[in-house]
Amino acid sequence: MEDWLFYSLTTMLCLLSSLLLRARARSPSHSATLTPPLPPGPVPLPVLGPLLHLARRDFDLEPVLRRLAWAYGPVYSFAPLGLARPMIFVATRGPAHRALVQRGAAFASRPRATAPAAAVLTSGGRNISSAPYGPTWRVLRRTLASGVLNPVRLRAFAPARRWVLDVLLSRIRSGGGVVAVMEPFQYAMFCLLVYMCFGGDRLGDARVRDIEALQRDLLANFLNFQVFSFLPPLTKLVFRRRWTKLVSLRRRQEELFVPLIRARREAGAGGDCYVDSLVRLAIPEDGGRGLTDGEIVSLCSEFLSAGTDTIATALQWILANLVKNPAMRDRLREEVSTAVDGELREEDLQGMPYLKAVVLEGLRRHPPGHYVLPHAAAEETTLDGYRVPAGTPVNFAVGDIGLDEEIWMAPSEFRPERFLPGGEGEDVDLTGSKEIKMMPFGAGRRVCPAMALALLHLEYFVANLVREFEWREEAGEEVDLTEKLEFTVVMRRPLKARAVPLRQGMPIAATGSG
Repeated sequence: MEDWLFYSLTTMLCLLSSLLLRARARSPSHSATLTPPLPPGPVPLPVLGPLLHLARRDFDLEPVLRRLAWAYGPVYSFAPLGLARPMIFVATRGPAHRALVQRGAAFASRPRATAPAAAVLTSGGRNISSAPYGPTWRVLRRTLASGVLNPVRLRAFAPARRWVLDVLLSRIRSGGGVVAVMEPFQYAMFCLLVYMCFGGDRLGDARVRDIEALQRDLLANFLNFQVFSFLPPLTKLVFRRRWTKLVSLRRRQEELFVPLIRARREAGAGGDCYVDSLVRLAIPEDGGRGLTDGEIVSLCSEFLSAGTDTIATALQWILANLVKNPAMRDRLREEVSTAVDGELREEDLQGMPYLKAVVLEGLRRHPPGHYVLPHAAAEETTLDGYRVPAGTPVNFAVGDIGLDEEIWMAPSEFRPERFLPGGEGEDVDLTGSKEIKMMPFGAGRRVCPAMALALLHLEYFVANLVREFEWREEAGEEVDLTEKLEFTVVMRRPLKARAVPLRQGMPIAATGSG
């Protein structure tokens, strides 16, 4: 009923907007010769069709974007939500490098968090991923990078990773042979990040499950909440049940997080967890004030969400390709077994080139996100001769850049060997500082600050998974590498594989959670 009413009310508005935009497009512009043109693209026509995906979770925009790139070139404009103001899309690595690296400061900002849902969940754009380029963003990012993500601190969390690995292996062994891997992967990564975020004693399985269920509910409704980006006064009224759910989820988030935050603050916040660094932080743009509890909630939510599904998704894609290619699986297991005698230590990972190649190929072929979060220019600028208005979202096609046939041989195939000596990916730089060949973590000034953590987690868990089990296809559960967009780009048919134990079970830690 809500959807029918919304579409009925917006149809006339959309048609009227279409007529106005057509008239404007035909009107001569005296300034057209004085300023660079906008990137080419279809005239925004906010008709009913483009709005349908606001209520559909299965809408696939990527084929549309690829056709537009073919038709208009590597830098083009498009209004995918039927909005009057188009976004800008960058489809290839050349202009991506020129924007993000060579002119990094110009494109380092974010579009303003004016959408009501984003404003609620990010405390008005005060988290690392949504804050505009400036002093607040710098201090938030520096706090994360020099705190919990500092290499010394990362090593200090090695016992927590070992404990989480034990929990994961125990769950796989108790799965009866055929394992649907995504749920235990997500739970393991979430436990680890909860420990890194809130520190202290392990919180207990029940509380971690409550936090995980809440965060998953937010992610599951992420696309549904995007409806509030279009005519917020109208959509908040028509979709009032969705709005009520958003507000209630945020309230529940504060109920769960704030007691943990206050406990760290009262304890003196002298530890190494993420919250400890946040409660000591001062915001330079606001007279040096400290963060509010609500702002810390938003930052903690960002930390948990950014590192859970992305890593779990990447693990699933890597394992799926190893199951589908037994020779690769066996080669990797042989490398791990040869390099390790006894417990696999994190420092052992440095001597495993094929492991690193498998992880890099997984990130190239199946980046968890096919587009990085939109960038924006704080002031009007240009890119490859086209005008980029201030605040306009600029989107970079991560998935397609990693499939560039000018760089990669048979780019659609999963070939870890391309990252070994002599391969086309041997000298790949994930930061893109010299050249962008792939950019699963973004590039330039807003490259993912947790890149080193992500690589460590992927290498550590992949190595242990292939060492402890032989992963095989199960009859009736053959691997299907078809993609599906959720919060991340996941397998349309989630991986179920038979896990045959190879070694005597490791000591299993208590199943309480982090």
